[in-house]
Amino acid sequence: MKSWSERGGLARAAIGRAAKRTRGQIFGARRALWPFGRLKASRLLFAPHDLRTADPTTASDIYSGYFAFAGRTVNSHGESPFEIAPPSEAWAEALHGFSWLRHLRAADTAIARANARALVEEFIGHKYERGEAARQPAVAARRLISFLSHSPLLLEGADHVFYERFIRHVAQTTDRLQLALAGAVDGVARLQCLIAVSFAAISLDGQERRLRRFETALSDELERQILPDGGHLSRNPRIIIELLLDLLPLRETFAARGMEPPRSIIMAIDRMMPHLRLFRHGDGALALFNGMGATPPDLMATLAAYDDARGRPIEHAAYAGYDRLSAGPSTVIVDAGAPPRGANSVEAHAGCLSFEFSSGAQRLVVNCGASRYGAPELRLAARATAAHSTVTLDDRSSCVFGLVLGERRVTAGPADVRVARQETEQGIEWVASHDGYKRAFGVVHTRRLLLAPGGRELVGEDEISPSARMASLPAAARFHLHPNVKASLIREGEGALLALPSGEVWAFEASGLPVTLEESVFFAAADGRRRTSQLIVDFDAATTPQISWRFARLGAAGRRAAAEAEAEARQADLLPPA
Repeated sequence: MKSWSERGGLARAAIGRAAKRTRGQIFGARRALWPFGRLKASRLLFAPHDLRTADPTTASDIYSGYFAFAGRTVNSHGESPFEIAPPSEAWAEALHGFSWLRHLRAADTAIARANARALVEEFIGHKYERGEAARQPAVAARRLISFLSHSPLLLEGADHVFYERFIRHVAQTTDRLQLALAGAVDGVARLQCLIAVSFAAISLDGQERRLRRFETALSDELERQILPDGGHLSRNPRIIIELLLDLLPLRETFAARGMEPPRSIIMAIDRMMPHLRLFRHGDGALALFNGMGATPPDLMATLAAYDDARGRPIEHAAYAGYDRLSAGPSTVIVDAGAPPRGANSVEAHAGCLSFEFSSGAQRLVVNCGASRYGAPELRLAARATAAHSTVTLDDRSSCVFGLVLGERRVTAGPADVRVARQETEQGIEWVASHDGYKRAFGVVHTRRLLLAPGGRELVGEDEISPSARMASLPAAARFHLHPNVKASLIREGEGALLALPSGEVWAFEASGLPVTLEESVFFAAADGRRRTSQLIVDFDAATTPQISWRFARLGAAGRRAAAEAEAEARQADLLPPA
């Protein structure tokens, strides 16, 4: 049953979206009756740079009729890919976004150019942009940027008829996006649309006045969506990557045209670069929070080449709600913020106070990550609190995901998140609390972490504030392990040994409480989902409101027998005597 506050939030969201749609319809009617402000262009002056990496071998697959997008591959069997029933919504969005043109351009062959031009000409001629997936503002924005960036591929050797049709279609797409921006486009999609129309205004002739207007709108939106510490309102690290891959070429395009890039773009890039480094583990992968999946190493390498300030990553992002603790080779990254709301929460997770832990280039404790292309039930499961390395109460999530206008948004969750950190002789001490379970159980979850000097030990404490509502409150502290970690229970479940591929061995114990080892799923593998395991400490938060646990490095074991590692653990007082 939904509470009245949750129902009110859903109603407000629906009313707000309807009001924006009505405003967009009024604006559209006005544009139809007074068409003199529409985009008029006759020439393409500049082709923006596409920073996304390309694979020329993919061009031959496309020529053969194989279209691999969003984890699914479709054989068109000689038919138009735009007429095929898409295997998933994400596949259809990728097809109609035309970002795959970069692979055909990388092939740099006459066949690839002819194939690309034929597919684009078919799309324009049959007006496939009117389809359900193609007309989505974010998809249309990606298609506009792709057409502009890869116009050399499409226009080289093309006749004048295709050139005029192509320019006209680009102008019409820009007009439609401008119309959409007057309506209900919100969240990161709004920012993507503004970037796309800015690209069009600077790449086409005769758009100086419109460019100034788009610059102002883009600057305002960057100021609103990019937080002072460089995070995005969605709190999703993947969004930062995608925005940088568009904003960096936009900055370059202004400079190539002899124009001063807007200060808002420069400042946004300068804030986002160090923020992205906050999430980076020793192996180069980004921590898995709020929609982040597998880290694309090629794109990270590209962004690193544009990083002018290759210093230490920021350690405390107060606005975005993340913290980074580093000592020696060890790194701890923690979600310490309230979930986003509204359109920015469509990929947000219920992982408040969850953490990831790595030693050098080896990740030990992770979150399950995002499942962007799986079934809706699987995507929702990956967003649950149980899919994160934190405490779960009564198998419930700390956030409520409500269906708002076809999107699973956060409609309730932690609102009061408090964080403090300090450096002491014992190490870096961090403490935070959230009230995500207060409405359901009347309790507050507090987590304390202490990363010892040299990173040799991570000590944690979880506390659930007392509640008079119930005599029993099942709780579970979960620690999801990276698939490369080999875990084994010792001393009849009083502890565990964790062996890393490097030969390093860590011990885990939870102040005498039983530790269980269960299956888990890692969604952020480069080759898809992978099986892994998780350590679980079950306790009754009503009778045992506070538990403590710790990870301790035993050293590089190599081929040392498990018995020797266990003996070393006892010598270090990590395990009770036999």
